[in-house]
Amino acid sequence: MDRNKLAVIHIVKKELGLSDDEYRDILAKHAGVRSAKDLDEAGFRRLMHYFVRSRHYRSSRGDITLRQKMYIRHLVEEAGWEEDHFVNFMKKYYKKSALESFSKKEASKLIESLKNIIRHRSG
Repeated sequence: MDRNKLAVIHIVKKELGLSDDEYRDILAKHAGVRSAKDLDEAGFRRLMHYFVRSRHYRSSRGDITLRQKMYIRHLVEEAGWEEDHFVNFMKKYYKKSALESFSKKEASKLIESLKNIIRHRSG
């Protein structure tokens, strides 16, 4: 399992406030493993699908979604940015220092900004 994907899994685990037992039970039920290190690509996708749609993750209607957070993290990684660079970007352009403080609408704008930056760099 790719270490970046492992990091995403552990971020989600922490965000959802799952105990180690709950986390391992979810891994076993939805991906057939007891450790994220044993996940294959299909298992990773099943686990993320479960997290995104599960009762464990509820936000108010206007808050950033788990799916948006995960996609933003992916885009930041794709851009090759360190965390401090990303935080500075959010502060400069969105006047926020944490993803959790974004609304769903603001997160959509952030996603488009990151996609444009990546597109610009590779074009």
